[in-house]
Amino acid sequence: MKVLLHTCCGPCASACVPRLKDGGHEVTMFYSNSNIDTREEFDKRAVEAKKLAEADSVEIAFDDYDHDRWLKEVAEGYETEPEKGRRCERCFRFNLERAARYAAENGYDAFTTSLSVSPHKPSALIFAAGEEKSSDTVKFLREDFKKKEGFKISVKRACELGLYRQSYCGCEFSRIRRCADMI
Repeated sequence: MKVLLHTCCGPCASACVPRLKDGGHEVTMFYSNSNIDTREEFDKRAVEAKKLAEADSVEIAFDDYDHDRWLKEVAEGYETEPEKGRRCERCFRFNLERAARYAAENGYDAFTTSLSVSPHKPSALIFAAGEEKSSDTVKFLREDFKKKEGFKISVKRACELGLYRQSYCGCEFSRIRRCADMI
């Protein structure tokens, strides 16, 4: 099956790409992250995703960065939501809609996401968003990458490949929350 992997970052995808390939899938990474708070951080993570694609011998496609659109369509009115709350749910839908559209327009059989490798992301919300964006032409592949020690594998592989591992999800609200939680 030809699968598009929505890639939130290289470190998270580092456990997902091999698992999909081992499952017999032809994988293309799709770096789509308008939720990231600065262009500098977006570009830094894009470089790391490209390093992973090269290391794992898979194609990578890059979505346009449009943080202003993300703020308007996802975060506006939800700025004070806690992590794992309604803003995150809206963000999953935003990113997976873009992945589903790209997959449909480019002849993929299915799409999935590296978001599910994180222990900080509720897989049920990710799966609901993915299935909502599924269509007759492209299906959402429900893959919980945190299973079978996926997160631990992602940390190990990221270190082995020398990938930059960020300390927050990407949006300014997750950065603010993370700082508040550390005080």
